[in-house]
Amino acid sequence: MAQKILVVDDEQDLCEILQFNLESEGFEVCTACSGEEALEILSATGEPFSLMILDVMMERMSGFDVAERLREEGNNIPIIFVTALTQEADQLRGFQKGGDDYICKPYSFPNVLARVKAILKRTSDLPEKRTLDEGILHIDLSNNTISVNGNPVVLTKKELTILLLLVQNKGKYFSREEILQQAWNKDTFVGDRSVDVHIARIRKKLGEAGTMINNKTGFGYHFEA
Repeated sequence: MAQKILVVDDEQDLCEILQFNLESEGFEVCTACSGEEALEILSATGEPFSLMILDVMMERMSGFDVAERLREEGNNIPIIFVTALTQEADQLRGFQKGGDDYICKPYSFPNVLARVKAILKRTSDLPEKRTLDEGILHIDLSNNTISVNGNPVVLTKKELTILLLLVQNKGKYFSREEILQQAWNKDTFVGDRSVDVHIARIRKKLGEAGTMINNKTGFGYHFEA
């Protein structure tokens, strides 16, 4: 089965060129002309994409914003940024936002193809862990479902984001400010109390498993099975 690649660029011509060349190499390619469209495609598609080639400088929602949103939601799709931003600070920001590679425009297709193949080889060689099992708590990352002792638990999107942040970083303490930065949109103004309220709701919904989420004064919240 062909590996699926999502190409995101607000220049339609560039999308079509990359699509044509990648499909010639045997990949299945889908394109999006905005960050918003890319997020819609990723959320609506049942079969996951193997990689995303993502432009940075797009209107309304930049590629950096798209990557940040995906990482906050626990989506670890490999991302190659392609952009006219050539400064080292921009490249560092790209990696900080969760990018796996960074290509400056103008680029050659052989260069893009080499980067794509390198990342796909590296990620396909790694065993893909699609579930998290912590005692009586089971999380299926393929469809974001949760169960405790086999009983399904329904969390809101925000609650799930917070839970995954804690579980996937088991033992690490997160302050309220750090949780706010990870789980809330940077343009949304909420107070520390919102974190406490959401944690309390998560604990209640998880029942017995809720005791795995702890708070230590001066350190913050952490998950310990």
